[in-house]
Amino acid sequence: MKTASVILLLTLFSFALKAQKIYSVQYESQADIKVFVVKYESQADLKVYKVDYESRSKGNEGLWFFVKYESQAHKKIYFVEYESQADLKIYFVKYESRAGWINKSLMHLLY
Repeated sequence: MKTASVILLLTLFSFALKAQKIYSVQYESQADIKVFVVKYESQADLKVYKVDYESRSKGNEGLWFFVKYESQAHKKIYFVEYESQADLKIYFVKYESRAGWINKSLMHLLY
C-alpha cells in the first residue's frame, strides 16, 4: 500500500512540473480553454511569455511553448473574439520575468 501511495504521489508531482505545452485549435469545441487576449496587462488573469524552447517552459507559471501538433499539447486553447466568451484573459508580455498569474483563482484551468 505504501508503494502504491509513493508511486501515485510521484506521478502527480511529475504532472505538476510538466511544461505548459499549448496548442491553438481551430474550433471552439476542440478546446480545453477559451482564451481572450486583452490590450492591457491590468485586464489579464494571466501574463504569458512565449518561450522558444520546450525546455524553457515551466509548470503553471505563464511560460508557454506552442507545439505544432495537438497530440503534443498539455492544453488546447481557442482564441475567442470577445472577452465575454473567454474562460481566461491573457496578456502576452515581452520579458519572461513579467509572466505569472494575476487572478490565482483561475490557476486550475491550466492543470
